[in-house]
Amino acid sequence: MKSEDTPFEGGPMDGRVLPVLLGITGHPPKAYRIPVPDPHGGPPTVLVYHRVPRTGTGTGTGRVGLSRRWKYEYAPEGQARRLNWPWSRPRTTPRNPPQDAPRDTP
Repeated sequence: MKSEDTPFEGGPMDGRVLPVLLGITGHPPKAYRIPVPDPHGGPPTVLVYHRVPRTGTGTGTGRVGLSRRWKYEYAPEGQARRLNWPWSRPRTTPRNPPQDAPRDTP
């Protein structure tokens, strides 16, 4: 598998560069999750970073708007962004309808 040294910005990993595995398209994953174990034995904290294009000189591109290099920025909200396709269902659905909803039967 191919990997690329990718910088991390913001959060606890600020300034670090880690080798990240590339997918079959040659790009790293859109979201990178790092589980951090709790020192007291509780559930681990998950740090979430999102992939963004690197800017500046020396990024390996010859044309404006094209990016071959990526970096990860810290997402303090902790959840990965998710595409909202029309056929996607919500993560949680109510099991019972609201009590004040009108009924179809008389």
